[in-house]
Amino acid sequence: MTPDEILAYPARVLSQSQRESYFEHGYLLVEGLIDENTIDHLQAVTDSYLNQSRLLSESDAFFDLAPEHCNARPMVRRFKAPDVVDEYWQFANGVVADVSADLLGPNVTFHHSKLNFKWPMKSQSNAVGWHQDVPFYPHTNYNVLAVGTYLTDTLEKDGPIQVIPGSHEDKLYELYDDSGNWTGKLKPKDAALLDENRAVSLPGPRGSITIHHGRAVHGSQPSHGENPRPLLINAYVSADAFPYTDGGATLKNYRKIVRGKPASWAHHDPRPCPIPPDWSRGYTSIYEAQSKK
Repeated sequence: MTPDEILAYPARVLSQSQRESYFEHGYLLVEGLIDENTIDHLQAVTDSYLNQSRLLSESDAFFDLAPEHCNARPMVRRFKAPDVVDEYWQFANGVVADVSADLLGPNVTFHHSKLNFKWPMKSQSNAVGWHQDVPFYPHTNYNVLAVGTYLTDTLEKDGPIQVIPGSHEDKLYELYDDSGNWTGKLKPKDAALLDENRAVSLPGPRGSITIHHGRAVHGSQPSHGENPRPLLINAYVSADAFPYTDGGATLKNYRKIVRGKPASWAHHDPRPCPIPPDWSRGYTSIYEAQSKK
């Protein structure tokens, strides 16, 4: 569906001006959308799983551990697929799915989820370099987005998401280095051409959500705060956008309809897109990819 076709449907959660702003700029910040009780519950579940990670010395199918992780101080970079946990999956089917329908059209599929953390550390390992989401999981059209939910107050010092406005209508980048190795970020020569002075930072109080288009160039600075910055991300795709690759085919809730009904026709955007590596044997996280030299 085109933006005009999507905007013709009544909004469920967002205002019409918010929807129009998203299509113009490629991102949105909605402060305090999620109620306190829901955030408290999600944070309690998150704390429980962080406590479980103390028993691990290396990453597994659920936990991506930071190099500094230890029993005394569990430093998890990512819950890889939190939607396998009932509480996270219920949340993914709630108001954030309605928000996605406001921006993707009435028929929406779930793609994946992840819960990213930024731990205070002297190294730069918790920064996220400039990248776009679509090169990770390209589809027949670009009605692809991610909704991030801040589980704690996230200030500038905590390394909130940053977006280059309007970049969703600009070029797509191959996230490989010059030797053909996947890095999950723009090449230095491409990143150097970005006007970082235009980058918009999206801090917000707990319960706020960020939304960014799958083509939008985004990243984040390292955290210099006192506490971890948990960001629960749920990615959604218009039902008429079909994947070119099967990288998510093993995920429990991949391609499940969360709003509306399945599409019987695929919509094709004529703009080409790069293809990611074969991840049929598994994928760790963007932190792992971007940390490789």
